[in-house]
Amino acid sequence: MEVFPECYEETAWVGVRWRVGQATVCHLFGGEDQLYRITFRAEPDEVLAFEHLGAPYFKGEWGGNVVGMFVEEATDWDELAELLTDSFCLQAPQRLAALVARPSA
Repeated sequence: MEVFPECYEETAWVGVRWRVGQATVCHLFGGEDQLYRITFRAEPDEVLAFEHLGAPYFKGEWGGNVVGMFVEEATDWDELAELLTDSFCLQAPQRLAALVARPSA
């Protein structure tokens, strides 16, 4: 996540997470059931859309705007990069978010 200014990696209670300040941008965990998951933040209307899409997406059980997806062979890495960029821009202070090119822009 070097493309996100002031974003850092740390060990979480399970897995690894990336944060900006004290805000979590994404959290990667799993494996014990042979499934890996990554959670990230999204706009409220996008959370509903992801929830209705179903697998590989799911709504996080904590926080109002947390979405997750299963990381698997079929993962669209370009789409995931866009989702993580959006998550960073939602979580970061405006001065840092302004430094990042958003794919949807």
